[in-house]
Amino acid sequence: MKFSCGKKRKFIMVCGGFTCSKNSLCALNILYVMVSLLMIGIAAWGKWFGLVSSFQVVGGVIGVGVFLFIVALVGLIGAMKHHQVLLFFYMIILFMVFVVQFSVSCACLAINKDQQAQLLEVGWNNSQITQRDVEKTLNCCGFSSVDYNGTCYAPCFSNHLCATCAAKIQEHADDVLHFVGGIGLFFSFTEILGVWLTYRYRNQKDPRANPSAFL
Repeated sequence: MKFSCGKKRKFIMVCGGFTCSKNSLCALNILYVMVSLLMIGIAAWGKWFGLVSSFQVVGGVIGVGVFLFIVALVGLIGAMKHHQVLLFFYMIILFMVFVVQFSVSCACLAINKDQQAQLLEVGWNNSQITQRDVEKTLNCCGFSSVDYNGTCYAPCFSNHLCATCAAKIQEHADDVLHFVGGIGLFFSFTEILGVWLTYRYRNQKDPRANPSAFL
């Protein structure tokens, strides 16, 4: 199908202007809505089937999912209505989330073995429920030593053939941290893209509106 020069120029202007910015921002926020619902669903599924018994972990994941859902909903409504106030607050919140997420992602990618061990031990000592979940899942007992005179929820405990949980966790810690850091870094760049799109979209005029109106 052939286009004239005038039609080509008009198509490029529309794609790079108001309509393209609006559609891109809506698509980005729909992606965030899907991710937030996925986080909430996975956390609820894990709690329902008893895979994770710690309410703090489940509540934290669901809380992050709800927060992301609300932010994405604000951005989606603001983009659809070209609402200046909603877009402004959305841009500010998204930039703050970008700063936090980018920092955490870089920390996950840069952390060394000693720092991993220290963080894991702190997390282990903070929650007995988490200890029980880890012992059941990884079939291990204790963090750095196994006490067969104590209590352990791992199947291997009855046979006195358990490895320490620190050893088993650290086998996968690097892969998990790199995976989490990589995913976080990817989404942090989508967030700064959202900030740029929002800033650009706020300063554009709706071609269907009154040309003399200030938007």
